[in-house]
Amino acid sequence: MSSLSRELVFLILQFLDEEKFKETVHKLEQESGFFFNMKHFEDQVQAGEWDEVERYLCGFTKVEDNRYSMKIFFEIRKQKYLEALDRQDRAKAVEILVKDLKVFSSFNEELFKEITQLLTLDNFRQNEQLSKYGDTKSARNIMLVELKKLIEANPLFRDKLSFPSFKSSRLRTLINQSLNWQHQLCKNPRPNPDIKTLFTDHSCNPTSNGARPPPPTNNPLVGPIPKAGQFPPIGAHGPFQPVVSPSPGAIAGWMSSNSPSLPHPSMAAGPPGFVQPSSAVGFLKHPRTPTGMTGMDYQSADSDHLMKRIRTGQSDEVSFAGVAHTPNVYSQDDLTKTVVRTLNQGSNVMSMDFHPQQQTILLVGTNVGDISLWEVGSRERLAHKPFKVWDISAASMPLQNALLNDAAISVNRCVWGPDGLMLGVAFSKHIVHLYTYNPTGELRQHLEIDAHVGGVNDIAFAHPNKQLCIVTCGDDKMIKVWDVVAGRKQYTFEGHEAPVYSVCPHHKESIQFIFSTAIDGKIKAWLYDYLGSRVDYDAPGNWCTMMAYSADGT
Repeated sequence: MSSLSRELVFLILQFLDEEKFKETVHKLEQESGFFFNMKHFEDQVQAGEWDEVERYLCGFTKVEDNRYSMKIFFEIRKQKYLEALDRQDRAKAVEILVKDLKVFSSFNEELFKEITQLLTLDNFRQNEQLSKYGDTKSARNIMLVELKKLIEANPLFRDKLSFPSFKSSRLRTLINQSLNWQHQLCKNPRPNPDIKTLFTDHSCNPTSNGARPPPPTNNPLVGPIPKAGQFPPIGAHGPFQPVVSPSPGAIAGWMSSNSPSLPHPSMAAGPPGFVQPSSAVGFLKHPRTPTGMTGMDYQSADSDHLMKRIRTGQSDEVSFAGVAHTPNVYSQDDLTKTVVRTLNQGSNVMSMDFHPQQQTILLVGTNVGDISLWEVGSRERLAHKPFKVWDISAASMPLQNALLNDAAISVNRCVWGPDGLMLGVAFSKHIVHLYTYNPTGELRQHLEIDAHVGGVNDIAFAHPNKQLCIVTCGDDKMIKVWDVVAGRKQYTFEGHEAPVYSVCPHHKESIQFIFSTAIDGKIKAWLYDYLGSRVDYDAPGNWCTMMAYSADGT
């Protein structure tokens, strides 16, 4: 979802909260996943509304997402189990054990056995570790302290625990400003306009040209219909200034555009000025044609100019990634037509990459999952690695099932790391392999990552925060960033509505970012944070596109 659309969700959340639509507020929080309302969560836990607690949590995380999430769900389900035992409701306890707690047995079988054995005790407090368990209310409060710590430490909740800071009744203000603006655009503005509906654009047409539909009674959004001689109040914001040459549909255009997220000031205040685009965001949205410089020269977008571009689809830039429409200085005649080497790989080649330093070393991946290293000059194959899962015991159940149903696997992409000491391989089922390489041609297994559900469509190396990482994307519509030392997941980017086909990490000065493309032809850009995609463009042809930067970054 684009970031201005995310901000619109926050405005709606504020409006619903001010209008006391409590259940709807929390449903929108959960469905959007933009703001985790800790107060609501605490209330539900203390009330023992366990189904609602898990339903609300699932808008932000799942059991298997990371160790923090797993611990959060485990503590909640354990508490529910202990309460059933305390009520002597053995049937309910068994149901919770089988339906809710068994999922954790694959991660800690001994603990699951110990929990199961509590069923055999007349009072579970006979277990030494549970001897200090008090009453239900105190137990829930103790658990809440632990849950809050886990949620605050969980990277999936980062930037989702406080609401952005903006003035109250902001949505009403914007609507009043819009009405004021529409009135100033009227060809024959009447001095005392009578605004009767929000369902159509306002215009001061003579009533003989057709009356507007009557307004709904008690419209809660903009207050009472103004009397003659009045215009809808806009409070301290002052009149909305006339806009020069507005484009058709400009008012609604921003609703499907781009910017960040967070939630209701009445509950928590976020950092001031959150809705202003950062310089990094402006940099991503506003590339400028290079002006004789070796690197890209970007300017920050002022908001009016940026909004014009977003609304109208027009741009004063010639290309999304800063490529100038200068006359093409190359022709097909510049491409060599002579075959200098033919190498017999033995199966269909899916991906190739030359070593960044030893430029006659070629990495090749095939449709049967194997990879090879070739010395092109001598035609010698230096290394060959057929596909296998390195640690089947650590493989997720979806991966094991996928291999069981169809053992065939292909390399989707293989790439060298920037220094040539490491290479990465993305496969058509779930996993990524990282190898270390030494100049003798030896490849050593380094990391196996169960990265995505379905195919891993692309892999690239990047240096966010001066730390070497890999960026992957897959059929599950996600982009993920992993450190290459231990394979820990650093970031997950969600927002594409189709499988993600390609990723292109890059940086300009201190700003690190990733371009991504999906098979529906959408191009998005991401900074290394949790604020969603910063741009949203259509790729040429609205289909699978791979992006790449020129060597000089322009």
